Amino acid sequence: MKLSTRDVWRLVSPYWVSEDRWRSYALLGTIVGLDVFLTYIGVRQTYWQKNFFDALVERDLNGFWRQMLELGFIIAGIVVAGTARVWFEQALQMRWRGWLTNTYLTRWLDGRAYWHMQHNGCVDNPDQRIAEDLRIMASDTLRLSVGALNYVVDFFTFATMLWGLAGALSFAVAGTQVQIPGYMMWAAVLYALIGSMMIEWIGRGLVPVDYQQQRREADFRYLLVRVRENAAAIALWRGERTESNGLAGAFDGIRRNWGEVMRYTKRITAMNALYVQSSMLLPYLITGPRYFAGDISVGTLMQLNSLFNRVRGALSWFVYRYKDLALLRSVFHRLHQFERAVGETVHHGLQRTFAGSDLILDVVQVRLPDGRALGCVDHLHLSPGDRLLIQGASGTGKSLLLSSLAGLWPFATGAVRMPQGRVVFVGQASYLPVGTLHACVAYPGSIEETGPTEVAAALVAVGLGDLLGELEKVAEWSTRLSPGERQRLAFARLLVQKPDLVFLDEVTSALDTEAEATLYALLAERLPRCIVISIAHRPSLHAWHGRNLRWPDKNAPARR
Repeated sequence: MKLSTRDVWRLVSPYWVSEDRWRSYALLGTIVGLDVFLTYIGVRQTYWQKNFFDALVERDLNGFWRQMLELGFIIAGIVVAGTARVWFEQALQMRWRGWLTNTYLTRWLDGRAYWHMQHNGCVDNPDQRIAEDLRIMASDTLRLSVGALNYVVDFFTFATMLWGLAGALSFAVAGTQVQIPGYMMWAAVLYALIGSMMIEWIGRGLVPVDYQQQRREADFRYLLVRVRENAAAIALWRGERTESNGLAGAFDGIRRNWGEVMRYTKRITAMNALYVQSSMLLPYLITGPRYFAGDISVGTLMQLNSLFNRVRGALSWFVYRYKDLALLRSVFHRLHQFERAVGETVHHGLQRTFAGSDLILDVVQVRLPDGRALGCVDHLHLSPGDRLLIQGASGTGKSLLLSSLAGLWPFATGAVRMPQGRVVFVGQASYLPVGTLHACVAYPGSIEETGPTEVAAALVAVGLGDLLGELEKVAEWSTRLSPGERQRLAFARLLVQKPDLVFLDEVTSALDTEAEATLYALLAERLPRCIVISIAHRPSLHAWHGRNLRWPDKNAPARR
């Protein structure tokens, strides 16, 4: 996918017109001001070099000490201004990164874009793009763009000085006298231009290589996290060798691609070294003959050489920053893909509305992505307090019906009207955030919304009273609790949240029939007005549901 300048501008510009722009402009102005001051210090440095070497040649001791004093002020200015500049730049980087992170997290989570990305597989490792790519974008874009501006200021400042000090080069061509005014400046421009063209020719393949390196590094980290999150299951299956092979294979991909990174880095490093070292030789070749002819002093020769390298350095931004630019371009590619994926509209054939207190389904047809029909509910009307049990063979699309009603599965048609109140979907393995047990029960609400007394009562009611002593303990509860305990905790959430409509998908599969009966009795007792729809295979659940729906094994419509 080709990335245009307009695409880059769309990624970079929003922050600079945001509500935080004025503080950012103040920080940016401070950084630019410090850069201008450092350029002024650089100008004083070139004059210092001339005066210092002239004092040495003339054995002027008083002049020598004056230059030492001036050098002390120059060093102090560089240290203070340089340190302040780094501090202000880092502050601006974090402000920009913080704004970008909040914006991208909001866009990723809103509209369940995170789920659609995961389901469609259109973007790999979105977590890495938010955590790492945004950091690189904020830091490197700022560093490179401000650095480029500083180089522009340096160029015009030192080019003007070099133009005036170097004078004109005169020579005869076919009997005609030719003069080139500011010849040393033109030599610096030509040298930098040739160097930039060569570095682009040598390193033009680094962008896709860097892109692949970031992707493979992220894939490797993802596999490591999966091992950590599924440690118990892997240990029970004795899957260490398979996991080791998978991780080794992922790292081999990193190693192979790293070989390409090394190849390009070697070329670019060699070119940079040749470019810099040759630039030390060139000005001496130009100014040496004039010195021996008596046209300039030693101090002037040193000043000309310094100005030449300042001008050449100001024009060498592309050469010096080529590898950083290659990495940044690959980051822009990844973030542009992320932007496109977030911006893609997911078209749902199922029309969902929220009104009243009843649940009404009208010709809800669930299909596969290829268009094949799985099942259809012609009409269903449930009122507060109704309980519906959906049963059918495994793999026929019962869970996809719930995903369609939740707005997650786009391949469904029909209309559904849900209650205006709280609607909750509970899966077989409920998600538990990293935090306190209190926070796990309150999820997706906050602990401020749910008091500890209410949470404790719910835990006791569902049979988790032995965990009350750890209510405020921070842990990874998804691994601490057994599958059965996690399913009990899901019912504790329902008791706390008091939904108006709840969908339960095999939520007691890890529990015995006695515990299952206890939990469903709690729902009937504590939430008598809640509409409950359960998907399950156990016939024991018929006792807790007044209505039943047989999900078709093929394409026959289901009616109730």
